[in-house]
Amino acid sequence: MAFRLPIKTGMAMGRTAGAASIRNFHAAIPTFVKAGDALPNKAVLVEDSPGNKVNLAEELKGKKGLIIGVPAAFSPGCSNSHVPSYIKHPELKDAGDVFLVSVNDAFVMKAWGESLGAGKAGIRVLGDPTAEFTKELDLDFDGSAIFGGPRGKRYALVIEDGKVKSAHVEPDNTGTNVSMADKVLG
Repeated sequence: MAFRLPIKTGMAMGRTAGAASIRNFHAAIPTFVKAGDALPNKAVLVEDSPGNKVNLAEELKGKKGLIIGVPAAFSPGCSNSHVPSYIKHPELKDAGDVFLVSVNDAFVMKAWGESLGAGKAGIRVLGDPTAEFTKELDLDFDGSAIFGGPRGKRYALVIEDGKVKSAHVEPDNTGTNVSMADKVLG
């Protein structure tokens, strides 16, 4: 019988030192959001400040769009390759409304978006400070060993009328292979 890591870890698991948390950092979870799933309607994200609430189910109702999810603002993979692959991609303008989401607060996301020039590329930058949106999509993982708490997997979701048309989720949570712009936008 093969050893399976727990899909969700509790606070006790997050407090254990070392090996368990590190294993969960790269544990592949096969039960995340998939094509045909509706976006969570109750989960609220924040833009620029904690008082500016954004509901992506409402924002993308009747529209096409793209949600880019990253494990952490200002991290090397997110800042140097993943998000810039979208900012520089010539077909980004055809993706519809584009949102960048991370489990961070509104202020961190605003500063990071400005440093990347995301707004100039037409990308709205949203924080998911409690990981509510990320958890509703089952795209969270225990990042305690590296990030200090729950984080979101690296992903890209192509959206049509509030539903996922295609999901591009990194199998190791944080890699930059299946969710890069050239794989998602063509």
